[in-house]
Amino acid sequence: MSTPLKISLAQINCTVGAIRENTQKIVRVMADHPETDLLVFPELAITGYPPEDLLFRPDLHQAVAISLQEIAQATGDCAVAVGHPETDGTQVWNVLSIFHHGRLLARYRKQVLPNYGVFDEKRYFTPGTETVVFELKGERIGLLICEDLWNEMPAKRAKEAGAHILVSVNASPFEEYKYPQRLQVLKARCQENQLPLVYVNLVGGQDEVVFDGNSVVLDADGDVALHLPHCEEAVMSAEFHGKQVQKQTLPPSLENEESLYQALVMALRDYVEKNNFKSVLLGLSGGIDSALTLALAVDALGPDRVRAVMMPYRYTADISIEDARTQSEWLGNRFDVVAIEPMVDSFMDTLAPLFANTTRDVTEENLQARCRGVLLMALSNKYGALVLTTGNKSELAVGYCTLYGDMCGGFAPIKDLPKSLVYRLSEYRNTLGNAIPERVITRPPSAELAPDQKDQDSLPPYDILDEIIDGYAERDLSVADLVAAGYDEQTVRDVIRLIERNEYKRRQGAVGPKVTRRNFNKDRRYPITSRYVQQILDA
Repeated sequence: MSTPLKISLAQINCTVGAIRENTQKIVRVMADHPETDLLVFPELAITGYPPEDLLFRPDLHQAVAISLQEIAQATGDCAVAVGHPETDGTQVWNVLSIFHHGRLLARYRKQVLPNYGVFDEKRYFTPGTETVVFELKGERIGLLICEDLWNEMPAKRAKEAGAHILVSVNASPFEEYKYPQRLQVLKARCQENQLPLVYVNLVGGQDEVVFDGNSVVLDADGDVALHLPHCEEAVMSAEFHGKQVQKQTLPPSLENEESLYQALVMALRDYVEKNNFKSVLLGLSGGIDSALTLALAVDALGPDRVRAVMMPYRYTADISIEDARTQSEWLGNRFDVVAIEPMVDSFMDTLAPLFANTTRDVTEENLQARCRGVLLMALSNKYGALVLTTGNKSELAVGYCTLYGDMCGGFAPIKDLPKSLVYRLSEYRNTLGNAIPERVITRPPSAELAPDQKDQDSLPPYDILDEIIDGYAERDLSVADLVAAGYDEQTVRDVIRLIERNEYKRRQGAVGPKVTRRNFNKDRRYPITSRYVQQILDA
């Protein structure tokens, strides 16, 4: 009986632009796994994904060339598959190269370039046209890169070229409920071609994109034979006897809230670590949004690197201060209380002559939020801590947030979470141990910027609001569509009007991880100045 072909999946976390660091990690993994026959790294592992306009820089491609030489020289009996950009000076390709015994064995150029959602590959890359199948230990291996799998033809052409095994390197982002869809696509390619598939995915956070790993090996019938962890670096191996792959024990599947929470923790940790921040701080209000943000921060970084600041005003309820203090005691992070009333009063005294003969309105409420923002940014400057903003997707959608106030900060961990999902994740986190006081979850939400204020004084109930936001902003449903689905027409029009008039706020908000089907940054790109929607609403 012939010896099996051993293929190892290197699910690693790469940093965009850190070519030397990424290369050192690749070479280190190679040194740690000399017993394998083929070691496969993710898409664009050398540069990280997505490198965006760094690809226009000639010096980046020079650095990549040096990296490839180092990787090639480090190969021996173990072949290595590594993703990187390639250029001829005028065009750039998204490439997978195979090195063996110090030389280039095969090179494949990605054929299907995604240009939707967070992807913008047609801006940078030229599509490849050639199918590549190479031989290793008597087995013929066909190469693919990510989006190639979402189209039937590249895998089919590899099969026609004599491939026995398909290998695909990927940078496939995480989003809620996406994994089953992804797995269904992979199964389809295997079943159509009756070939096994090695699928190696990137893991880690990169600005607003989160890569979840979940690399897999599927047999020719599309059944999972090997499964790597969710949101963790890992290297695991599969053995092939021709088209047959040895099946291994699979980890239990994750519930949606668990997988989502882990993705947010990783996204936050990577943003902090990759941008060299020592610590983070946030305004802890006693409300559920900041409570969830604090829990994520402590889980990502540890309590010693997290500082929470409670900034009460005359409208802040005593129980808000109590709950914020209790949560910080549970989690072990530093907790400070800084009253903002002297600051607000000083502003109001200064502005009194200018505000003469006017009535109190949202201006005075926003001053409170902006005083808090000033305090947080001062602490950030003094201690080098990254300020985390605590707004959720529902608030950002309708502008229920204050520019230069609660929107101050550098990273927004929950900005793509609708309010209803904030509640679900908070309840999930409490199943792991005391993290968020129950009263924070059950109290009616309030910004506490006015006496007895409640969010629903000016907004529809969050379950209804979130459904309208999902229908209009994520699924492009019209007013008529939403009314036909059972929502009150005036409420629908009011919510849409709020969404459209607050695009300018969202453009100025901090970056945060995309975890839903369609976020408000790269996924949904609407002009600030536009009268199209207003014409619809006036019709």
